[in-house]
Amino acid sequence: MPPLVTLIRPPSAVGRLALTLNVTPPLSVACLAGSLAEAGFEVEIVDAVGEGVSTTRPGYHPSVLVNGLTTNDIVQRIDPRTTLVAISCMFSTDWPVVREIIAAVDRALPGVPILCGGEHPTAAPDHALRSSPALLACALGEGEETIVDVARAIAAGKSLVTVPGLVVRTKAGFVRTGARARIRDVDAIPLPRWDLTPIETYLDGGYSFGVDRGRTIPIVATRGCPYQCTFCSSPQMWTTRYVTRTPRKVVDEIESYVRRYHAENIDFYDLTAIIRKDWIVAFCEELLRRKLDITWQLPSGTRSEAIDGDVARLLYRAGCRNVSYAPESGSKRTLRAIKKKVDLGRMEASMRASIEAGLNVKANILVGFPDETHADLLESIRFVARMATIGVHDVSVWTFSPYPGSELFDALVAKGEIGAMDDDYFAALLSYSDLAGAVSWDEHVSSDALRAYRLLGMTLFYALGFGMRPWRLATLAANTISGRYESRMEMSLANLARKLSLSLRGGAG
Repeated sequence: MPPLVTLIRPPSAVGRLALTLNVTPPLSVACLAGSLAEAGFEVEIVDAVGEGVSTTRPGYHPSVLVNGLTTNDIVQRIDPRTTLVAISCMFSTDWPVVREIIAAVDRALPGVPILCGGEHPTAAPDHALRSSPALLACALGEGEETIVDVARAIAAGKSLVTVPGLVVRTKAGFVRTGARARIRDVDAIPLPRWDLTPIETYLDGGYSFGVDRGRTIPIVATRGCPYQCTFCSSPQMWTTRYVTRTPRKVVDEIESYVRRYHAENIDFYDLTAIIRKDWIVAFCEELLRRKLDITWQLPSGTRSEAIDGDVARLLYRAGCRNVSYAPESGSKRTLRAIKKKVDLGRMEASMRASIEAGLNVKANILVGFPDETHADLLESIRFVARMATIGVHDVSVWTFSPYPGSELFDALVAKGEIGAMDDDYFAALLSYSDLAGAVSWDEHVSSDALRAYRLLGMTLFYALGFGMRPWRLATLAANTISGRYESRMEMSLANLARKLSLSLRGGAG
């Protein structure tokens, strides 16, 4: 028998009144499983969210809920033959949950090496190793090649200090191994092993990051982002190298999901899906050529440079139904400060083109960046109002959170604004989307004022939007009740109702 590697997707930490959608298919561990299986390893996945989708319990802070299997249930699902346990921690807010899992796995399987990878351990490997004594190593950046090399080293009895792309615990201290180059041939990366996950739970339940438009599977067509926004940890996780897969290969993957899983909708999880106009045109034309009867979405927040009227109409003809834009701020001063290289006028024109083409459009705004003034925030509110008048369907007015690995996080640490990365800090990060509160990192704006700005922005947006287009309110009500969604707001309201129901029932499922 080949060595057995167990991959764990941890439960999800969420704010009690968060509008975000946290039950999504486990793309990270499915991708790692694909690479391990192709390399000849036996792989098992414990997806704590998918296997405990209806279980919600109090989290590591009074403002936090945890959605997914209990730690004990996770450990019981690990095969005793396991030679390596690897845990994905893509969100820093999940770290306290992951820390507890690592300790429990070590108690149950003493001597079995434990690896942690993803955005958080990439951004804060020393903190992860210090706060979790049973953790052997943190994987930095892309994981497909690293996980295979780690598994091979362990199978051969070699030290992990020989494997590039790690921070390893040794008797002499933490050792950062040689840097690992980004994967160049992204077309050669094995496809995700969805068959090892409870994928039917997500497909049947309508759980996805985008709008529920039927049986949905996520996909990634590009890797990295060429921009360096100061609030984002992407440059540390992925570097600024932006790589696209061949459009034909992406459509091959989509077609395989239609055949195997009867997929009806595809969510693109790319950091920045559309940058090159020639790529998105080639992709749409390939979809149209094959006549796949699907819809697809860009829920992560795209840029506007490549979407004009012609492209927007092509997107719609090729099955795209939902797009998200990421202006982040309506203040030019703030945009310069956070290095968000976007032309708001051009983005507004792109939004108009997408709306006219029939696409459902959402926009993301962040308020409360360090050093933002009330004047800056009011400019963002005015931009929110302008988006409502031109017909944007949805807006998220979230509050800034300083994530490890971002330039702004480092600046706040240097100023002494961020001290210990304790559970209070991780809970504060979750306040960005929690209607119950907000935590301000802006010396000019209090937390109470920030909550007021968020409420003002969202209230103004929907008041104007529904006031100018009253039929949309009736559509929202009907879709929310029927469960046939068209917008992220409809999905968010349904998700909030689900969380409140589970919380009131004490997590019974």
